[in-house]
Amino acid sequence: MSRAITSLTNPTVKAVRALHMRKEREDTGLFLAEGLKICTEAVELGRAPKILMFGSEAASHPVLQRIASVTLERGGEVIEVSREVLEKVSRRDNPQTVVAVFDQVFAPIETLDGGKADCWVALQAVRDPGNLGTIIRTADSAGCGGVILVGDCCDPYSVEAVRATMGSIFALPLYKLSVEGFLNWRKLWPGSVVGTLLSATTDYRDADYRRPTMILMGNEQQGLPRELAAACDVAVKIPMRGRADSLNLSVATGIMVYAATG
Repeated sequence: MSRAITSLTNPTVKAVRALHMRKEREDTGLFLAEGLKICTEAVELGRAPKILMFGSEAASHPVLQRIASVTLERGGEVIEVSREVLEKVSRRDNPQTVVAVFDQVFAPIETLDGGKADCWVALQAVRDPGNLGTIIRTADSAGCGGVILVGDCCDPYSVEAVRATMGSIFALPLYKLSVEGFLNWRKLWPGSVVGTLLSATTDYRDADYRRPTMILMGNEQQGLPRELAAACDVAVKIPMRGRADSLNLSVATGIMVYAATG
């Protein structure tokens, strides 16, 4: 059975809204996702919400009813809320009619089986959550096996990053490693590691993408640090033909992923 909340000071409303803060997400191991589509993706991939909130206008939607049923079956809460509550929880004046709270999941690196996909992605110190979410979505679209976050990356479970994944946050395994941990693990990698470097002379279209291929991308501002650049089997460049001297990280990663899987 669902319950109703209209008070903006309700403890559950405050707890869900607090998930916009990284510290709260880290302390609770939870995150916030917005929209019926992303909740549908989650349920179809076996991930049920811990808390499902919805506005009255969505109450009769058959897809929402199915998600609510799964949520209750898995021991979660289903709560009908006012528009004001949705606005407060989402921090938006025009909120989605459905928001949900899920458990975060990071897979142990020991479970990564490189043979399960032709291409994987590793990202070092990504700072922009929109870039990170878009890369996760792109990696999912290209059939990559997963995404490894190396070093001090922004949070893939922030609201902005999750929104940019469009549901792919539930489709791909995520792994977290320190730079040192990645370098140690990389010694066991059975395929090639390909990175983009300003100093590279090989065009990305001419590189030898020995599978499984790990596409290793650096920070938006500084690119790959020396120790990670040295860990690449192949260094490539994406030619710049216009006035711009660089590409957005998510665009560059998309080009590399499709080059490796094409």
